[in-house]
Amino acid sequence: MTALHLDPESEHVAHGLASTAGAGPDRAFRGLAVAAGVTVLVILALITYSTTRSAWPAFANHGASYFFSTDWRPNSQRFGIVGFAWGTAVVSFIGVLLAVPTSIGIALFATEVAPQKLRRSITTVMDLLASVPSVVFGLVGFYVLRVPLQDVYRALGDAVAGIPGLNRIFGQGASGISLLTAGIVLAIMIIPIITTVTREVFATVPRNDKEGALALGATRWEMITGVVLPHSLGGITGAVMLGLGRAMGETIAVTLLIGGVANPEITINVLSPGDAMPSAIARKLPEAAGDYRAALIGLGVTLFVITMVVNVSSRRIVEVVDRRLKGAA
Repeated sequence: MTALHLDPESEHVAHGLASTAGAGPDRAFRGLAVAAGVTVLVILALITYSTTRSAWPAFANHGASYFFSTDWRPNSQRFGIVGFAWGTAVVSFIGVLLAVPTSIGIALFATEVAPQKLRRSITTVMDLLASVPSVVFGLVGFYVLRVPLQDVYRALGDAVAGIPGLNRIFGQGASGISLLTAGIVLAIMIIPIITTVTREVFATVPRNDKEGALALGATRWEMITGVVLPHSLGGITGAVMLGLGRAMGETIAVTLLIGGVANPEITINVLSPGDAMPSAIARKLPEAAGDYRAALIGLGVTLFVITMVVNVSSRRIVEVVDRRLKGAA
């Protein structure tokens, strides 16, 4: 077969024609990508502006006391959000505390222990649970878990009544509606999210590293603790932060189970009812007006800022962890 050779000038012309032909689609794609990025920033700016503007009367009229007081009495025009922020922090912490070890265990079982068929079943179930609406979890907690947990709380309160410290954390609960119940349901909700992300992170561990550890005489558990978990630490951190962000913003399930105290205070008794920022907004905003409405919207602005801080911090933590792991390697 005879090869076709072009002189340098012809090759230059052909290259120029090809570049010109591809320039239009490239510019269009670049323009669409830039427009999409700008649109996201514009939406974020509009959300920030509109909510802050609506909440500004509460910020201006109450100043620092709005952010540092627990006194929430709308009839007296007193709005302190610390009690709601505390409830949000407590139920989110309980949810993450219960969900993280469970999620890591499920992910490890699915990637390192379970046979292929069972692995696929676990993956399917986790994906389905992640898509279940939050109101369903809230209804399950209210109608299925609330009454049995009430008996458990009473027994737990009696058991720790004479133990200093624990008797303050697990004080007598009058009902199954409490901070702990809301936290338990939040844990159930975020387990599929943390499990799915963690499972994908475990799947990225190089097979050669795992087989090398086993070839050197390590047991399966030693291989997991010495190879899989250290390699996946950054990804696990990101998964936990993702679950925390979901827990902090959850509304309907928490509204059904936390109790809705009118003026929540800082308490370490997790068996007592309370309230959280999202649930307070959902419950009270439809009937609010004036400064009361502005104060409730201010709860949303504060939660938005906290969520953004958590997301940015999680990215920074993941970067630091990954950098340290690469440096150690």
